[in-house]
Amino acid sequence: MKARIATIQYMLRPIADWREFERQVRFVLGAAGDYHPQFVLLPEIFTTQLLSALPRQEVRTAIRALDQFTARYQDLMREHAERGGYYLIGGSHPTLRDGKLYNTSYLFTPRGEMHMQDKTHRTRWEREQWKTTPGDHLQLYETEFGDIAILVCYDVEFPELARMVCGAGADILFVPSSTDDRQGFWRVRYCCQARAIENQVYVAMASTVGSLPVEGLGLHYGQASILTPSDYPFSRDGIAAEGVANTEQIVIADVDLELLFANRVDGTTIPLYDKRADLYASKVKIVRTVPAGKQKVGTV
Repeated sequence: MKARIATIQYMLRPIADWREFERQVRFVLGAAGDYHPQFVLLPEIFTTQLLSALPRQEVRTAIRALDQFTARYQDLMREHAERGGYYLIGGSHPTLRDGKLYNTSYLFTPRGEMHMQDKTHRTRWEREQWKTTPGDHLQLYETEFGDIAILVCYDVEFPELARMVCGAGADILFVPSSTDDRQGFWRVRYCCQARAIENQVYVAMASTVGSLPVEGLGLHYGQASILTPSDYPFSRDGIAAEGVANTEQIVIADVDLELLFANRVDGTTIPLYDKRADLYASKVKIVRTVPAGKQKVGTV
């Protein structure tokens, strides 16, 4: 069985109001829908584009002001998922619940259902400037096109999270991402590739590109991609498709789930099943090789 994935490099540009935001979203989702995908992925916090339409405020206050758009955002995403007949991972959106701010990714189904996956690990900016609250659980979503999970940007840099959802049965990991510089982008991208290899799964990554006159969100470096395990049946470099960095575009690829299942059993290596849980439960043995009277580097 094959599934078509469309992942979007979303261009952040200043806008005047919600209508301009909605117009741009309708354009990119309409264009993605023309390719009849089963899954569509938008980037992390792409709704922060709306900050350019709001009065300038202190950072912590400004990001919370975006919650006023939550209902409209949800309605817009749900409409497109139903109309297009695809699963829409709506990037992520700053969401207030019980007075706490979460960086929440939303999954909208073709049947009008909505599910939420909070980002579980916060960057320094989210923790120190936005004062967000981390999520405390992961979810696996069973679909007719494979089982999927969402790891929001920084979350993919923690291999334990991917191993948890892949151990539960994930076939595709979706990583909505937003990074402001090349180094940040490659941290996420390299980790996405590593997770695909370690767990023998497909990984789709979406990115924000462009710039905004908003504190902490001024510049963006991004490139959407759809990544595969690294073995003979897949793309030579483990890249099913990728965009041109820092331009607005849609990246599309078909992924073969039967090929994935076969590779987990007959691959050149089978890391998903070769893991030694017994070893991971043991403690690391410390062996001292520092001469007597000498200090280790980095100690005081």
